[in-house]
Amino acid sequence: MDEPARYPVDGLVAYDDTWPSQFEAARGGLVAVLGPAWTVEHIGSTAVPGLLAKPVIDLAVRIAPDAALAAYDDALASAGWLQVGSSVSSHGVRMRLEGAVRTHIAHFFPAEAWDTAHQHLFVAWLRAHDEDRRRYAELKQTLWADGTWGRTYTAAKGAFVQEVVDRARADLGLPPVSVADKP
Repeated sequence: MDEPARYPVDGLVAYDDTWPSQFEAARGGLVAVLGPAWTVEHIGSTAVPGLLAKPVIDLAVRIAPDAALAAYDDALASAGWLQVGSSVSSHGVRMRLEGAVRTHIAHFFPAEAWDTAHQHLFVAWLRAHDEDRRRYAELKQTLWADGTWGRTYTAAKGAFVQEVVDRARADLGLPPVSVADKP
């Protein structure tokens, strides 16, 4: 299997107005487990109004200062956030599944990496820049139409994501960094 758990559909779907409320429910569940010192934000394509996406809610979680993610593994697992296996190597990842189907993916970042995590910068940029949001939607549609999916799909979007994150970082006076977080 190319992915550790299946997506709800093999493809992209139009923006769903329930995605923000799905995020809020997941956020509330995570804060109940982790505590209020942990920050949880909506990232990924489901966080960008009007953008087509894989119907999986992505969350970014800032690990509380002086906390270790591993110390919360049992509590997260009890709440349905599992270490399913991920190709991401730069930060912790937990997934919620219904059967073998992913519904949510939480990305855990240390506090010192929070403000400049490329996932934040990318989503904020797409929310604020209509032309880049349109270009990204076209790229996603083209890849899907060509039969590109799974890790190959993610890798094929890499140059575009890198371009956008470089511009977002430049706007903040930051140097470019690689957005590749999968070997």
